[in-house]
Amino acid sequence: MGCDHHQRRTLPAGRWAVVSTVALAIGVLGCTSPRQWVANGFKVGPNYCQPGAQVAEDWIDSDDKRVLTEPVEHEAWWSGFNDPVLNELVAEAYRQNLTLREAGGRIFEARALRRIAVGNFFPQQQDFSASYSHNLTTGSGFDRHFSVWRGSFSLAWEVDFWGRYRRAIESSDAALDASVFDYGDVVVTLVADVAATYIDIRTTQTRLELVARNVDNQRKTYDLTQKRRQAGEASEVDVQQAKSSLAQTEAFVPQLELALRQSQNQLCVLLGIPPEDLGPRLGEGRIPNVDPEIAVGIPAATLMRRPDVRRAERQLAAQSALIGVAEADLYPQISLVGTVGRSANQFADIFRGGSGFGSVGPNLTWNLLNYGRIFGSIEVQQARFQQLLSSYRQTVLLANLEAENAIAQFLRAQERLESQLVAAEAAGKTNDLINELFEKGDENADFNRVFNVQNFKTQQEESAAIAKGAVAQGVVAIYRSVGGGWPSPFLAQPVVSPPVTAETMEAPDAEEVPADLPALNLPAP
Repeated sequence: MGCDHHQRRTLPAGRWAVVSTVALAIGVLGCTSPRQWVANGFKVGPNYCQPGAQVAEDWIDSDDKRVLTEPVEHEAWWSGFNDPVLNELVAEAYRQNLTLREAGGRIFEARALRRIAVGNFFPQQQDFSASYSHNLTTGSGFDRHFSVWRGSFSLAWEVDFWGRYRRAIESSDAALDASVFDYGDVVVTLVADVAATYIDIRTTQTRLELVARNVDNQRKTYDLTQKRRQAGEASEVDVQQAKSSLAQTEAFVPQLELALRQSQNQLCVLLGIPPEDLGPRLGEGRIPNVDPEIAVGIPAATLMRRPDVRRAERQLAAQSALIGVAEADLYPQISLVGTVGRSANQFADIFRGGSGFGSVGPNLTWNLLNYGRIFGSIEVQQARFQQLLSSYRQTVLLANLEAENAIAQFLRAQERLESQLVAAEAAGKTNDLINELFEKGDENADFNRVFNVQNFKTQQEESAAIAKGAVAQGVVAIYRSVGGGWPSPFLAQPVVSPPVTAETMEAPDAEEVPADLPALNLPAP
């Protein structure tokens, strides 16, 4: 049927009152213009747009051939060490670490808060009441007894004219995303800590092995010195010097054993178990070998996917929506209120005709004399948004800093390792030569020189082991700085709900919370 443009239509007085109130509210008091209100989808407050943040165009060491701009293989980066023990430790830490489970609990909390926000979009008050009373009235010379049976259902639904509840849902959606990325940040830290602690353990084990070799070497020298003293070929000074050198080297053993125990205890906590002796489980191992090249991508693509950066951005989005929630308080609250029920003097009559009653109609409340409190609340939310904006940009800068430091650590550690390996090899050859001369009784191989060479050899070999561990730690630092390990390869099922729209709006009880944390569907960076 066509529309008769010449026919004049009129609205009932109640509807005119509502329309007039809406126009007055938008035109007089609001921070949002009518055009902006419509463009925002009939919601007051700002529509969020992701802000920019300064990121370096390229890495400082991008000209180094060892720094590759290929995309980072980050999800299971620790498998690049080709160490089955480390792979097992990372998987166990993911299953059992308590800090990670705490972060998973925050996701469940955020999901529950989102369900509350969605529920507030539906009728906010739904009350059923039932009552019975026995009454007595007195008059001139008579008393009257009667009963009243009553049951009613009341409903009040504030219509979301200004987007208060839709903005609250937007904020809850962003807060839920932020909790997911908070979980991701814990995953990144956990995996990197497990790998770093494991490398510390293997480095300490290697150093202990080197010290043990030197102890054996110096004990042989001490025994030979005693024999020469008995034969009159050495003095007591030589014997005591050999004894002192041997004891000094042996003193390193408990020091390294303590460091090893502390690293193992730390690894136990990361695994979510009480400290125990992990020696039998870890066995003997070597410091992981590392390729000289590493792919780090480009800063903008690499750093902006870090979970802590994305968490900061989602927190900013959540705060932006709260500005709209606060601004909605400037406008009148328009509600639909209704009550239906039945009442009778006898219970048997309560379901008969004539016992029913009901009412329905709009209700308007407007906090006009707020004395600046509402404007102050809006300014509070805006100030918090500015704080989070600066925090987000600072997070990006710190991410860039961590990545640059990690790349520099990796490259310089490789150069140090090359020099230390040369020094250790030369010290080993020197030690072999001096021992051979000493055993032959050559006068050029005096006791002082032998002891100094033996100690120097151990120092150089230990330094080489530490340098090799630093190279592996540099790899860990790089993957930590680029958000390696997230999304986790151990995740399997989606848990994060999509943003709520008119098409996806659902009642708060429609989604069940899983018993344990499954995988996550992540919003695109």
